[in-house]
Amino acid sequence: MPTDFLPIAVLLILSTSLAVVVVVLGHLMGPRRPTPVKSEPYESGIRPIGSAMRRVPAHFYLIAVLFILFDIETIFFLPWAVTYRTFIGQSMGLFAFGEMVTFVVILLVGYVWVWRKGALEWE
Repeated sequence: MPTDFLPIAVLLILSTSLAVVVVVLGHLMGPRRPTPVKSEPYESGIRPIGSAMRRVPAHFYLIAVLFILFDIETIFFLPWAVTYRTFIGQSMGLFAFGEMVTFVVILLVGYVWVWRKGALEWE
């Protein structure tokens, strides 16, 4: 059983070590020429105006939540597809397919509801 997780452990170790190496090399070998202009806050090419504590429209939060919702939906598709292959030809195959159709329909109803409420419209 633990040997089943060995590829995942190797992947985690390699990816973490690669990230650490890249950050350290960038810090050690990167150019550093600080100037007052470079030290100013910078936001999307626009100089900051006013306080940093501004109200952000709720629309941005709604879009973020929708992105997470549909991202999680796609994450559930891969394990289902892998295990569904083992259910083909069995009585569980139809049940597993029905469960995924139900899952997609529920998410589709939520998507249509959000769309009709106008949450996806940009002002």
